[in-house]
Amino acid sequence: MTGSIDSNYDCANASSDLPQLMEQLRQLENTDDRQADWQEQMNHLENQIRFIQNKCDIPKGS
Repeated sequence: MTGSIDSNYDCANASSDLPQLMEQLRQLENTDDRQADWQEQMNHLENQIRFIQNKCDIPKGS
């Protein structure tokens, strides 16, 4: 998944997008090389994950 998602997001893509976003978030959380924009990247990924979960009615534990 690249770029940002918006209100036109197709929930049919959630089964592939969510695992990718969660893996990116895990990798970022586990990095020792925390650059200046690290927190911004973390927030962006977390927001995308929450957006998809909310829009597509996916429980947070999924």
